[in-house]
Amino acid sequence: MKPTLRFERSLLREGRTHLACLDEVGRGALSGPVSIGAVLISLETRTAPQGVRDSKLLTPAARLRLVPRIQRWALAYGVGHASSDEIDEFGIMAALRLAGHRALGMLGTVPDLVLLDGNHDYLTPPEQLSLLPEPGAAAEMPPVLTRIKADMRCAAVAAASILAKTERDALMVGLDAVYPGYGWAENKGYSAPEHLSALAQRGPCREHRVSWRLPGVDLDSRLTAAVKEAP
Repeated sequence: MKPTLRFERSLLREGRTHLACLDEVGRGALSGPVSIGAVLISLETRTAPQGVRDSKLLTPAARLRLVPRIQRWALAYGVGHASSDEIDEFGIMAALRLAGHRALGMLGTVPDLVLLDGNHDYLTPPEQLSLLPEPGAAAEMPPVLTRIKADMRCAAVAAASILAKTERDALMVGLDAVYPGYGWAENKGYSAPEHLSALAQRGPCREHRVSWRLPGVDLDSRLTAAVKEAP
């Protein structure tokens, strides 16, 4: 399925001026940040660059080639991150919200609507938090529309996924040099065999999400690692 701007343009034709399209990467990883890409478009935005697809369907080289083309094409763009420390402190849903608001804050324009991949709006704070905004939350939160498989169907969401994936991958390659042995340059913090083997043998490091039930890591090791000491 080739993504298009058909759905995004239908939303803009309802009287909106700017639409922000967001997608996340890293939610299911065992280490590193969760990252969200954001792309801002309007009705005047041209067709997305040729080759834009859901980032999972592209090779690393293809994603990298598309990044500068997406950056020139979009009205504005940004990638927000929430660290493993923030995931441990606030939980993954709140961390996604932080990363998303940080990405929106980079756009320089408050959109009329946010189109979010998936079926859950993690960007809008729960009602009980409405009077206590989290660190990094946007001062003004536009309405959010979720759409399942938007990264497969909507070209602007697919473009956001490419920006998020390439930036997070680069961060994980850098972290691999600081915390070698877990294979992050290849597995990007996900539960690949070499990562699981290293966890069982070495235990978690500062960049692991130690509040999670990490495979091969017993409770005592997770509690010890919770102080987040560097190796």
